This record gives sequence, C-alpha cells and structure tokens, in this order.
Amino acid sequence: MTVERGTSGRADEAVGWAGFVRAEPEFAAVVEGRFGGFVHHVVATLRKDGSPRTSGLEVRFSGGELWLGMMSGSLKALDLRRDPRFSLQANPGEGTGMGGGDVRISGRAVEVGDDEAAKAGYVEEAEPPEPFHLFRTEVTEVVRTYVEDDTYLVVQVWKPGEPVRTLKRT
Repeated sequence: MTVERGTSGRADEAVGWAGFVRAEPEFAAVVEGRFGGFVHHVVATLRKDGSPRTSGLEVRFSGGELWLGMMSGSLKALDLRRDPRFSLQANPGEGTGMGGGDVRISGRAVEVGDDEAAKAGYVEEAEPPEPFHLFRTEVTEVVRTYVEDDTYLVVQVWKPGEPVRTLKRT
C-alpha cells in the first residue's frame, strides 16, 4: 500500500516512499544511498510527555516503501503507536566528513498488522527476530544538508506537492 494524498504542499500532507521516488527520483536515490551506506541510524519519536526520544534503528527500503522494524515492546514502537510522528536521521558515517551529507526523513509511521501480507514479505526478506513491530512510513519532509566546493552549505528540502527547494549559504 502506498499512501498518496493531494498536491497542496500542506504541512500535514504525506506520501508513501514510492510517491517521493516518483516526484524526485534523483533526490530519492541520493537519500536511499545515504541510508544504504550503514545499517544503523537514529529515529526520534515522541514520549508520553511530548519530549523527544532518540533511538538506534535499522531501516529497509523495499517494495516502494520505507520500513521501520522494531523489537516487540520497544519504547520507540510504543511511542509510535501513541503518536505516529517520527524523524529519521541517516548515520553520518565515520569521522566528521559526512560523505554524502546529512540526510533526514520526517513523517508518520503506520503499524502493519500481523495479518498483512506485507509483514510476511518483510519477514522473508529481513529475517527479523520475532515477535516484532513493523511500521510503513508516510513521508512529510526529506532534508539533505551538505557542503559544496568547500564554500557553500547547501540545504535541499522536499515536501509533498512541492519541488525540491535548494538553499545555499556561505
């Protein structure tokens, strides 16, 4: 299932990963490449009191979706069940070079039920320890920040219904 809604660019709009890939294939390839460079990344969720929680996480791009798999009963999974908003930060890599830039994906996570074929496909491909929680993502924003020519700080921002905006600072 791919979520695609409207093209107004409203802050609450979201698309499934495939919708982002169709809208901005080159940018999506860069983002997937950054996440593919390492296994572990960082996800931010919201605790009951509204404060942020950051946790390590493995992600998977498969079947036109961005999947978040988590251990059964993990606090981040419980956070997402209560409030589905998340922000995902790609592992910056070793050292301080940030090869490929800093990449973040924000959106909402929708838990996949045990009866869905998608979960069975994920199990076959990822072989996670069971039981586990599986979330399909709805993307509301993708941001990449990098240094160009040792001169410019470049920020690329994509939101559903809008083209990529590129900002450069010296």
